[in-house]
Amino acid sequence: MNCIVIDDEATARIIISQLCSNVPSLNVLEDFPNAMQAIKYLNQNVVDLIFLDIHMPDFTGFDFIETLKNPPKIILTTSDPNFAIQAFEYDCIVDYLVKPITQARFDKAIVKAEAKQNTVKNTVNAEKVEATSGNDLYVNIDRRLIKIDIPSIYLVEAKGDYIQVKTEDKNYTVHSTLKKIVEKLPDDLFLKVHRSYVINVKKIIDIEDNSVLIKKDVIPVSRSNRPELMKRLNLL
Repeated sequence: MNCIVIDDEATARIIISQLCSNVPSLNVLEDFPNAMQAIKYLNQNVVDLIFLDIHMPDFTGFDFIETLKNPPKIILTTSDPNFAIQAFEYDCIVDYLVKPITQARFDKAIVKAEAKQNTVKNTVNAEKVEATSGNDLYVNIDRRLIKIDIPSIYLVEAKGDYIQVKTEDKNYTVHSTLKKIVEKLPDDLFLKVHRSYVINVKKIIDIEDNSVLIKKDVIPVSRSNRPELMKRLNLL
């Protein structure tokens, strides 16, 4: 599960990230000292799980949840045990952890989050690549069908059970495989250059030995895929 950590205390963010690192199924994408920074991030990225502190300056954890139209699963992390009843009024909250948090208690919370995620996958088959129509790619993210302009895509990267679709404007994290999305993209624009990367060849800025530069991303090119890339570039 891709997750983020929101806590105004730097030490707390480090501790939560360390607890996450001991769970193979968790991938911490970012951590934030306040809710506003997290909201900006979530406007352009999709996550499966949020570790959220309740007491933060200006914007409480509950205020933050109220701003989310389709909140992901949330595990509250707090030093205050007095809000547990209020917390579980929110369907998105799967557990309430009181600091200091032990690894054993943390692991139990993750089991709950994974169980809820599996239920969602089995019932709605969420967050998969759906279809293409003309220049548009439609993906199902957080139970919403999102339209992505295909020519704006410059990179598709595999990350475990997810793929990240990078465009000129936003990045999208989708529960799918690289193979499935490659089947939806036009061959004249896109090329798989590595087992984990598909690129828009028209977006290449520079190529050097076994890598290409697109935007600020340096993408590796496997030895077996390099001849096809060079052939494709000669046709541009």
